Amino acid sequence: MTEILSSPIAEGGVLSAERVVEHPAWPTLKDAVETFRPWQSKDGSIDFDAEGAPTREIAAATIARVIEAIEKLAPLLPHDADYHRALVADLRRWADGGFAVPDFLDSLLAFQPARTRADGLPHLVVFPMYTQNGNPDRNLEAVVLRMVWPDWLAELERTRYDNPLYCGLAFEDFTSGYDTNSAVLFPETIAVREAPERFTWGGIFCDREAARFRRVSDAAVRTLGLELPEDIRDMLADQRRCQEAFALWDMVHDRTHSHGDLPFDPFMIKQRQPFWMYGLEELRCDLTAFKEAVKLEAEGVVQGRDVQYAVIFDRMFRFPVTGARVRNYDGLGGQLLFAYLHQHDVVRWTDNTLHIDWSRASQVTNQLCGEIEKLYRDGIDRPKLVHWFKAYELVSTYLAPHPGSVWAKGPEALDLAQPPRKLVDDVLPDEFPLSMFYEALAKKLRDVVASTKGITAGSDLPAAA
Repeated sequence: MTEILSSPIAEGGVLSAERVVEHPAWPTLKDAVETFRPWQSKDGSIDFDAEGAPTREIAAATIARVIEAIEKLAPLLPHDADYHRALVADLRRWADGGFAVPDFLDSLLAFQPARTRADGLPHLVVFPMYTQNGNPDRNLEAVVLRMVWPDWLAELERTRYDNPLYCGLAFEDFTSGYDTNSAVLFPETIAVREAPERFTWGGIFCDREAARFRRVSDAAVRTLGLELPEDIRDMLADQRRCQEAFALWDMVHDRTHSHGDLPFDPFMIKQRQPFWMYGLEELRCDLTAFKEAVKLEAEGVVQGRDVQYAVIFDRMFRFPVTGARVRNYDGLGGQLLFAYLHQHDVVRWTDNTLHIDWSRASQVTNQLCGEIEKLYRDGIDRPKLVHWFKAYELVSTYLAPHPGSVWAKGPEALDLAQPPRKLVDDVLPDEFPLSMFYEALAKKLRDVVASTKGITAGSDLPAAA
């Protein structure tokens, strides 16, 4: 491995990610990866007989440039030495094998960011992977990131919200797969010959989440004429404050998938269920984070109040109007939260102006959380199909199903001789369409939502209303 620089240490003993992206080897690495990506097929391999494909020699030379750049950058990151050695070996083996379907299991197992969660600790990550909510193909990607792990968050994880696999992350720079809506780095997206026995980390980019939350919330507040309390205005104007709120929200949300009365595998791996089940699971995790944030605020943890604002605003303003309407389970959860608050007089749309009764917002939001938790608790004693119908009943109490829905007509409208997974075919792509309120809001926020693609903390963000 090429030796060029001693490891730069920032104030407080934490390595500086800025030194990685400022090093001349980083743009070289990015350029080589961007050159290589268009040659890849969906599974990450290269079909050298395809139109526009390079020669094997050119592909190998491009990966040699990637390897050389990694070897120059690796001394800046001695905590990732084992990973970078394994990464170089995986890249060389891939090239020697003629760029077949990539297998980076060895380097994936060597990458262990959750073992050392230090605030500001940088990582250089290179993998063939798809980026969730971004690029569905397994292209080669390179990203420089840093850990978001302030002392107060580390203490909450140690004493209250144990989540040893969670990594709060922030971008420094990235290749095209992250110039998208993706805000996660998950090991299951990486091309490997076989899935590891267990995953040991999962990363969420709280800087991107905070930045798009600020931009969309600002536009929604202006569009809807919503008057904000001073502390919410201050929060929306502060990227760092929003980022910390999302780091806490994500940490509690993530662990909630495996905590509580769970009638089914909350991650729903290889399961086929109606998309409202996914929507309720994600909303349950968000509202659990909200409920915990209420407790933390009462105990004097300042980030607790911010998490409550983040959950309500992101769920109500961004989620319902983001993405396609086909099985949009996150959008469904946002619609449900808004409808629940509206029908309990916490949210009012009067004289073309939105009003929120902040004095009751926490109580009623926790009330919805309680209804979902009861659904789950009761579901332990129910057959799967009965549980699905009870969940549908909960959602349709507050959201109007599509008038052409078969499920809305009840069990007698379905062929119950079929297994439950086949009945999912009878679910409409947009089983719970947007209300007139959200149809209008979606049109007004369309350009703003689109502008958040690839957004980071360093993007030009609007001031809060």
